[in-house]
Amino acid sequence: MIHCVESHRFRGSKIPQSMEAKVLFDSDKLDSIGAVGIGRAFLIAGEVGAKLHDKNVDIEKTKPYTEDDTAYREFNVKLRHIKDRMLTREGNRIAEKRHRFIADFFDRLNKEVDGIL
Repeated sequence: MIHCVESHRFRGSKIPQSMEAKVLFDSDKLDSIGAVGIGRAFLIAGEVGAKLHDKNVDIEKTKPYTEDDTAYREFNVKLRHIKDRMLTREGNRIAEKRHRFIADFFDRLNKEVDGIL
């Protein structure tokens, strides 16, 4: 059980080995994408006083958790890669759907900001 907890983080050096550890890893990441992920990304950006949106954000020059950060930056830097990190078949299935939703959301948001929609 300790291995499950120790290996569930992206930044950790331990790789999930058991099925239980893989399930915990996937479930933790799935909570970051889809509708819940969008809400969390905007909540965190709001907590640090970031802009509502900036589609032209330079992700190389913007630091996370600063007022120049945005939910869109979080998507581009981290959230769009989550679907590729799943370790279980079911995690992959759910991640594909949630990824599609979050990617479509930010595509729509950019179009609305540009006055296209």
